[in-house]
Amino acid sequence: MFKDKTILITGGTGSLGQALTKRLLKMNPQTIRIFSRNESKQIEMENEIRDDRLRFFIGDVRDYERLIKAVEDVDFVFHAAALKHVPKIEYNPFEAIKTNILGSENIINACLTHNVEKAVCISTDKAVSPLNIYGATKLLMEKLFVTANNYLNKEKYRTKFFAVRYGNVLGSSGSVIPLFINQIKSKKKISITDTRMTRFSITMDEALDFIFHATKLGVGSEIFVPKLRAYSLADVKEALFEMLENTGEENIGIRPGEKLNETLINSEEIRYSWEIDDMYMISNPEIMKTYPSAKKIENMEIYSSDRVDKIPKDQLKQLIKNLI
Repeated sequence: MFKDKTILITGGTGSLGQALTKRLLKMNPQTIRIFSRNESKQIEMENEIRDDRLRFFIGDVRDYERLIKAVEDVDFVFHAAALKHVPKIEYNPFEAIKTNILGSENIINACLTHNVEKAVCISTDKAVSPLNIYGATKLLMEKLFVTANNYLNKEKYRTKFFAVRYGNVLGSSGSVIPLFINQIKSKKKISITDTRMTRFSITMDEALDFIFHATKLGVGSEIFVPKLRAYSLADVKEALFEMLENTGEENIGIRPGEKLNETLINSEEIRYSWEIDDMYMISNPEIMKTYPSAKKIENMEIYSSDRVDKIPKDQLKQLIKNLI
């Protein structure tokens, strides 16, 4: 699918962007363009991944003129650029709107202008029934990408827009497990919000497999969701104390905008959701005619982290071991 293609990754120096790049390089693309604001991270990434097929573009998705140049002659766009740290965004909401919403609009317009083949936005469980500003901005990003397919019926445009939505990548920047590991190694108490909290779990390799599968299938207007298990904060705490050291805990309470449990498909979306392969898909019935093997989701009221299978503690320990 990506052989001899030109690919743009926005937010390409982030955890996902770098993982995408490394996997894509094995698929024989012509060029991968890394688009991000942080020149220091670009230098680090360039030094780590030495490959003549990489091109580094310093820029911000807020800057349409810069973006339009970066998208020229591109076949696939993976839109991963975002402001994503919930407490920071609660304090700086206007900045999140500029990047996560207006930046996504810029991506869509640039893709239409240059007739990109497929454009995939990377979303999050926090976009579902959002409680915080970050989730609300990602929900609007999804809506923009899904409705951008209104242009598909016009001969002038061919770009297929769709979204992939999943939970926290285990061990990614800003996630709780690396924070706990660092606190324990520093002989500090771990900062517990609420031990009742549950979160969906997906590894980076699983996330990449899911994204590529969705990209191959997508015809436009879908939101793809993987089938995931979950873990509880209590299980993470116990596993880490057993594996490393019990340094104690400090209860800091749930921060503004956080939920006890996350949701990947809410009760209203279930009515428009189908099951295909190892994924779920949210879309309208008209689009689903192109998926004859898809099955309507039955016997599920809501797809949330407190209602799915939990990762057994021994498996959770093995996952954590890979991060230590």
